[in-house]
Amino acid sequence: MSGDVGSKRIGVREVAAAAGVSTQTVSRVLNGYPGIREATRERVLTAVAALDYRVNNAARALGTSLTRTVGVVASDAVLHGPAAGIAALERAARARGRWISTAYTDSDDPADIDTAVRHLLAQGVDGIVLVAAHGSTPLDGYDVPIVPLYGESGTRQRDAAALVVDHLADLGHRRIVEVAGPPDWREALARTGGVADAVARRGLTLIDRVEGDWSAASGSAVADAIGARIASGATAVAAANDQMALGLMAGLAARDLRVPRDVSIVGFDDNPDAAFYAPALTTVRLDVQGEAEYAVAAVLGDAAAPPASPVLVVRDSAAAPREVSPPPR
Repeated sequence: MSGDVGSKRIGVREVAAAAGVSTQTVSRVLNGYPGIREATRERVLTAVAALDYRVNNAARALGTSLTRTVGVVASDAVLHGPAAGIAALERAARARGRWISTAYTDSDDPADIDTAVRHLLAQGVDGIVLVAAHGSTPLDGYDVPIVPLYGESGTRQRDAAALVVDHLADLGHRRIVEVAGPPDWREALARTGGVADAVARRGLTLIDRVEGDWSAASGSAVADAIGARIASGATAVAAANDQMALGLMAGLAARDLRVPRDVSIVGFDDNPDAAFYAPALTTVRLDVQGEAEYAVAAVLGDAAAPPASPVLVVRDSAAAPREVSPPPR
């Protein structure tokens, strides 16, 4: 049972002894008291986690409430998408009189994620939102609600990816290549699903699907493969995020392939720099703030308006495919 070691129930005294602090300090840390040194706070929280002493039990014993904090478990926060999501969650939580507490993990190992979740549970969070959730990320088995930022189904991610393909089809493209995100990410799988749905619905041909890791470097790294597909008749690329699209454009330019003269490219996310790429990147924008407000409401058991539908942002990186002269007889 949580809070027990063998037959002995773990209490504040045991946590204090393990952390080498007073019981008053433990109480202050558990209740979010300001002015606690970070090293002391971490020592107490480490002891709480090691002893499996749960703050919800502590709150009852101390006659206090939860900490009015929403937990966030985030990975790959250096990327634009996760970073924007965390900032949006901060605003959404503040609007409901909460703060966020974030535990970072760069691993898709369920055990590592479980450690991050339990670290937040030890702080008495009201619920947890997962940013950049991997397919292996656990969503149940805990005492508080846990939801992915963009919803478990990824419906709006699929719809956004379909907008990309529809735009390319409307321009006249019939043979496209997909630069997908890493397949262990829920968001990447949803975007790939949206591309596949729209390709089938519009009667297009998906020439190839290559995978990147969301970085511009990975987009550049697949430029040779994309160049080969262009040579065999592909005229457009659907990239799973703007950073990979940027890297791909640079990689193709180094091979004397120009966008959109030789190939059209559409990205995903509408990051703040997309309008300043050369050429300016056509992309699709999600309602990140709306998604954050919806997720925070979900973990708090409240209602919120659903996020707005994704929007296609048309710029200069996609155009009608140029005419290809037939081979000489």
